[in-house]
Amino acid sequence: GKVRLPALRSSSFAALSLIADRQTDRQTPRADKTKMSEGKVRLYVKGVVMGYKRGLRNQYASTSLIKMEHVKDKDAAKFYLGKRIAYVYKAHTLKKGSKFRVIWGRVTRPHGSSGTVRAKFRRNLPPQAIGGPVRVMLYPSQI
Repeated sequence: GKVRLPALRSSSFAALSLIADRQTDRQTPRADKTKMSEGKVRLYVKGVVMGYKRGLRNQYASTSLIKMEHVKDKDAAKFYLGKRIAYVYKAHTLKKGSKFRVIWGRVTRPHGSSGTVRAKFRRNLPPQAIGGPVRVMLYPSQI
């Protein structure tokens, strides 16, 4: 008997031809790409407080564990050694015209092999910070 081709093949061919048509439409001249986009630029890497450095029985609140976005191994984490970290939180009372406060810290060393780092803050992070966001600044730079 005859072998029937699945309907998917003809529809996928049609989709490919549509994509090719759109790409030829895109080849029209555009605005100058050398100009900077007017969007916001983030000068830090997002991170999350995983908890405190700990053993099986003891935990050390003076050292926090931070997991950063797109940092997957120890070698990538080494770039961030010495970089400053900001834990930004919101308080109830106004001080100096703002309800936002910051606890500053610094990346001290890698922790394990999966890109997590250890950090020490000027004041130990409160337990409410666990699971919360931090900003890992891209300074001081060593490049």
